[in-house]
Amino acid sequence: MNAMTIFHQGGFIMYPLAVCSVLVWTVAIHKYFVLRSFIKDYKKVDSEIQQAISSSKISDLKWILKNTPGVITHAHEPLLDDHFSGAEALNDKIHRRLQEVNSFLKQNLWILGTIGSSAPFIGLFGTVLGIMESFRAIGATGKSGFSVVAGGISESLIATAAGIVVAVVAVIFYNYFQTKVNGIAQDFRNKLADTTEMLILTKTRK
Repeated sequence: MNAMTIFHQGGFIMYPLAVCSVLVWTVAIHKYFVLRSFIKDYKKVDSEIQQAISSSKISDLKWILKNTPGVITHAHEPLLDDHFSGAEALNDKIHRRLQEVNSFLKQNLWILGTIGSSAPFIGLFGTVLGIMESFRAIGATGKSGFSVVAGGISESLIATAAGIVVAVVAVIFYNYFQTKVNGIAQDFRNKLADTTEMLILTKTRK
């Protein structure tokens, strides 16, 4: 029995589960590459900015951030403010920008969480339909027995299993990326805080 045969035996409920499965893998793959690119970009920018500040070349910050992805640039924009108004004001501005970074990193993760929590219920709905089909077959033939209800039972079991599999995969990806995002956000926040402290010291010495 091949996969397509099993898929069709699961009934029409397998189609929304298939869509959910495609969404899970699409979001997971896309998120993996987005996070990998973000890590590479912000570490490169952080290194260049710290080197510029250490060399007292603060004017180079605008040039460094010019070709940087928007979300990273926005987080560093308060550092470009020529009207230095103190450490507290600068940190407040950066804190607001970090919220934007967190939103960017968590983008689309809700899809994984939603599918992880709803896929078992979609499979359960298929189970109910399969049982109803079994009762319909009994009513139509006036007989009972495994041969009469086998089709409905098979449909219900396949739908249940498919819903559980899709949910488990979604939850695994969701938990993995939540942990990954939290780690990246913390590292980004720490690096930006270090850079901010260096810049404040540089400006206060002038």
